[in-house]
Amino acid sequence: MHDRPAPIQDSERGFTIIEVLVSLLIFSVGLLGVVSLFGTAVRTSTSAEFRTMAAMMASDLIGRMWMSDRSYTTLQATYGSANQGGGYVAWKNMVTSSGLPQASSLPPTVTFTTVGGGGTAAVNSSQATITIFWKAPGDADVHQYVATAQMKP
Repeated sequence: MHDRPAPIQDSERGFTIIEVLVSLLIFSVGLLGVVSLFGTAVRTSTSAEFRTMAAMMASDLIGRMWMSDRSYTTLQATYGSANQGGGYVAWKNMVTSSGLPQASSLPPTVTFTTVGGGGTAAVNSSQATITIFWKAPGDADVHQYVATAQMKP
């Protein structure tokens, strides 16, 4: 024979709907957490992409400097941002058209300092400091990437 389930008492009525609502609330909070994590991952990935682009462009300029006359005066005249030399202007145009956000309104800087040489044949070298700026959409702060390279003539 079949046993019939006991009838639900008045004090137990509606308890299942409360259980369902609580489980929906817990599920919704978990889902919001996953969506928030996804947004954070996208922002972090975009930030890493911009840093990588800046690093590649700074490395490109260092390579151009190594291939040219590496004397201090030539480097300063050709690649220094203060002098707006031909090498700097060509590289700056590449940076501003690279896709870095707001790079055109935040021009990169390239400065040179002389580093004294050591040893018996003391030859001064030049230290280049390259700074690339950008401001990502939605960010309040301007980001920068700084690279330095030391070159002997």
